Amino acid sequence: VHEQQHNNSTDTLRQLPDTMSHRKFEAPRHGSLGFLPRKRTKKHRGKIRHFPKDDATVAPHLTAFMGYKAGMTHVVRDVVRPGSKLDKQESLEAVTIIETPPITVVGIVGYIETPKGLRTLTTVWAQNLDEQCRRRFYSDWYSSKKKAFTKYAKKWTENAAELERELTRMKTYCTSIRVIAHTNIKDLNLRQKKAHVFEIQVNGGADAAAKVDFARGLLEQPVNVKSVFDEGERIDILGATKGHGFAGVVARWGVTRLARKTHRGLRKVACIGAWHPARVGFQVARAGQRGYHHRTEVNKTIYRIGEKGDASSASTSADLTKKDINPVGGFPHYGIVRNDWIMIKGCCVGIKKRPLTLRKSIVPCTKRNEPVNLKFIDTSSKFGHGRFQTVQEKEKIMGKRK
Repeated sequence: VHEQQHNNSTDTLRQLPDTMSHRKFEAPRHGSLGFLPRKRTKKHRGKIRHFPKDDATVAPHLTAFMGYKAGMTHVVRDVVRPGSKLDKQESLEAVTIIETPPITVVGIVGYIETPKGLRTLTTVWAQNLDEQCRRRFYSDWYSSKKKAFTKYAKKWTENAAELERELTRMKTYCTSIRVIAHTNIKDLNLRQKKAHVFEIQVNGGADAAAKVDFARGLLEQPVNVKSVFDEGERIDILGATKGHGFAGVVARWGVTRLARKTHRGLRKVACIGAWHPARVGFQVARAGQRGYHHRTEVNKTIYRIGEKGDASSASTSADLTKKDINPVGGFPHYGIVRNDWIMIKGCCVGIKKRPLTLRKSIVPCTKRNEPVNLKFIDTSSKFGHGRFQTVQEKEKIMGKRK
């Protein structure tokens, strides 16, 4: 009898896994650990950590640009996507406008490869640097003597052979050539007078000599956005996201709120870890900084590139109204776009006026390229429920007002 009872208990133990309780819901972790630490970035403008892979079969060209976010609007376009339900239909899409005044090239940098990565071999600066560029090298321009690069500029007239020797060294030893450029921030209606300075890699060309010759031809010359990007091209956008200050775990990590009657608050993490190990793990959601992080968004489509002074830059074949890209009353918190601009599909990082770095795509997009086919670009007021596309239309309908 005892042996039979023992066998029965053994059978019951074997069946336990099928009858044990289970958790009611799945619980994957909240928030990505790939972006730690979530703290305020030191890079207000987007920093390019990687440039596109070089292709010696094409002509030398620049691989990046910089612009300033103006705001958003929406467009209507014809979708050409065979096999999709949207094919041959109209689609209303949000777009972002980025003002891109010409950048100015002021230097050339040559890099050589080492076991630890790229190392700067030498740098050659232009003879004349604009004041907005030289302001970048001072923390207090007003109180300074404003002598930056005054001695260096004399080399172009008194010791040009030394500069030629440095350029020859670049052609002989360097594997990567980059130009130093700055934005023309004085062309914008911003309070800031200090230009943003950044490096742009020169890709293409048979060898380093071709790259150096191309870069030298750009010294002190303005470079337009149309010479770098084309309509319909996909680009990457780098910048700092909108800051939200100190946030709790629900807003920062998206964890679930606790039950309604929870003691001492419910927007919390119930258990932040076991007794041992006697410390809080890095993967546990905690309160802290949310936003103002450096981010890279890849493969954003350029829908249109507008030129400065074009009064019909927002007109289309289906909407012949003569209008530029500025909405009635201007872009909120930005103002009027007066320079070249690009229109990208969807949203992008940052708030208005924030500098954004635009880079040629480094991850090939697997989606098929569609023709843009813009039919309508909305330019009604963004301050409210805009009724009118232009100021003239508003005056015509509403008449003269006080």
